[in-house]
Amino acid sequence: MHSKSILFITPYPPGEAPSQRFRFEQYLKLLKNKGFSIDFQPFLTEGGWFTLYKDGKFILKLYHLTKGFVTRFLTLFKIYKYDFIFIHREASPAGPPVFEWFISKILNKKIIYDFDDAIWLEDPDEVGSIKSKIKWKGKVKRICQWSWKVSAGNQFLAGFAAIYCKNVVVIPTTIDTIHQHTPSSKDSSTSKKLVIGWTGTHSTLQYLKPLVPVIQQLEKEYDFEFLVISNKKPNFKLKSLRFTPWNKQSEIADLQKIDIGIMPLTDDLWSQGKCGFKALQYMALEIPALASPVGVNNQIIDNAINGYLCKTDIDWLKYLRELLHDSVKRQRMGEQARVKIERNYSVSAVSSEFLSLFKVE
Repeated sequence: MHSKSILFITPYPPGEAPSQRFRFEQYLKLLKNKGFSIDFQPFLTEGGWFTLYKDGKFILKLYHLTKGFVTRFLTLFKIYKYDFIFIHREASPAGPPVFEWFISKILNKKIIYDFDDAIWLEDPDEVGSIKSKIKWKGKVKRICQWSWKVSAGNQFLAGFAAIYCKNVVVIPTTIDTIHQHTPSSKDSSTSKKLVIGWTGTHSTLQYLKPLVPVIQQLEKEYDFEFLVISNKKPNFKLKSLRFTPWNKQSEIADLQKIDIGIMPLTDDLWSQGKCGFKALQYMALEIPALASPVGVNNQIIDNAINGYLCKTDIDWLKYLRELLHDSVKRQRMGEQARVKIERNYSVSAVSSEFLSLFKVE
């Protein structure tokens, strides 16, 4: 019997985008160990990935987009070799789902479709924009219809997919608690400033803005640092603000500087689709997490055990004060947080569910 082969069709080059790294790239070694042969086909090259999110450079961006479409077209001639086609988010960032239709309807291949955001909705940052229109949001339900299986990051996403596909599996975004997210011993010296921290891309900095008055109030009471790890510096008027550019090589070391991790969200459909990745990272590193009680955050955080769910400014103030003041509680909650991730959201805990995506009944 020949080994099964999988083609991963992705928007981004391997090892770069968090959604790919923590949705399925962590399992590639496991798949190979189970006898699967794997090929990777990103839409963007590394050069395209770094260019697309910079200002200007229109001609260069157009070149990389064109190159991506040509690569996708040429890939269609190789599809026959594979047993499974794993598509993360979409085969192309613009236009209708032509490639997915061809792979499913003409080539009759088994598509495993994976997504971790409410990508059928307009991103709040892009409502009504040309960018939103060319993304062709309606294609998500079509790809679900044509897929053999759908891998959804949480129950909210799975509920949408289940309308169009009968074989939907919830695969949470997971953390490698053995090789990557391993806690370090905290500096317990009294001279060290405590750090309230947040990590995320520039597009999610908007969620921090409502918390600025809360941080300003805390600045009057405590001496701490407010660390923002991102690809863009925020312009918040905070004396405690410290900015660290996100860097893949120093990602874990930078996160380990945080004593209290925060994840504020707005309560809307877009946020319902999020998979709680910030909270998962904090908690895996024994950092107690404070988050808005939106979507999957309600399952990840056990309130007052391994973190806090904060609905109002009063909640944020109360629980941040509590954790800034009480080092024993910070440590205890952090330890409980790690246990929760290891049991429910780690690569080792979810490996069998991930492997089940490639099991033919």
